[in-house]
Amino acid sequence: MSVTPGWYVDPADPETRRYWDGEGWIGAPIPVDATPPEGPPPPEPAPAAAPAPTTPAPHPGPPAGPHPGQPVSGPYPGQPAAGPYPGQQPVSGPYPGQPAGGPAPWPGQPTGPGQPAGPPPGWPYPTWPVRPPAPRPHGLPLASYGARLVARLIDIGVVFLLNVVVNGWFVWRYFEEISPYLRESVRRSLAGNTSTEGLPQPGEQAAGLQIAILLIATALWYAYEVPSMAARGQTFGKRVMGVRAVPVEADQPLGFGRATRRWSTLGLPTLLWYCCGFGLLLQFVDAVSPLFDQPLRQALHDKRAQTVVVQLPRTRPDTRTASRDSANPPGDTP
Repeated sequence: MSVTPGWYVDPADPETRRYWDGEGWIGAPIPVDATPPEGPPPPEPAPAAAPAPTTPAPHPGPPAGPHPGQPVSGPYPGQPAAGPYPGQQPVSGPYPGQPAGGPAPWPGQPTGPGQPAGPPPGWPYPTWPVRPPAPRPHGLPLASYGARLVARLIDIGVVFLLNVVVNGWFVWRYFEEISPYLRESVRRSLAGNTSTEGLPQPGEQAAGLQIAILLIATALWYAYEVPSMAARGQTFGKRVMGVRAVPVEADQPLGFGRATRRWSTLGLPTLLWYCCGFGLLLQFVDAVSPLFDQPLRQALHDKRAQTVVVQLPRTRPDTRTASRDSANPPGDTP
């Protein structure tokens, strides 16, 4: 049997009345002696959602630490703070005078978010206490200047032999054109005569032959060096000395364009030899420039092509394997 909806004395609190809707008590209670309203009580308004708490942004300031005069203690009462034991030297950072535990701010340097790292303006950066290690591009040591010089001399010898074969006739014709001038100049010099009057002039073809000789010599040098450098980074002289030119950014072949730029800085001045040896002076400056470049020992042609010259590891054959192979040559094994 269900109870008719209406206002009844609350069994849990006889001093109040509540409304029974046939299934349960609803609404707020009223005093037992108050006149109840007609019908059920009005619905209670839904509670307003409380605003989400906002976390204040952290204010940049000095790092947390003990106040002046406050002793620093460990995690347990009476435990000393972490640090060196009695008699132990304090651990210092990577630079002299720098405390351990990471880079500390320089004196006078502002701290906080967005502040640049490093010393203040005018302060020198810390330097190595000793000489820094030599760079190893792509894990290989840099080639010595002596190895590079010997390799270049070998290449000059090969190019000279090519010129003897290809350029020999032009050189012979050139000396035939200027030989009367040279013989008379030498005769007057030995006789102590410094006069230049009446000297025979070089032949009409001397100037043209000189230009042809220089063009052929430059073309032979280009044909000898550029293709081999583009494919392997080595000429014949560099293979003999075990050195190789590689790009600075990656251990890969130079390519035709980079090899041409590298050669042109040293090879094209050959065309200026007839200008009182000006081209030869430029080539000499380029040849000695690695002695004054640090730390990659780059010549001027290396800087233009962004290359470095490295020393390749010398592989030695395994003597045990070689002796075993010589003792049992193919076909003699039973």
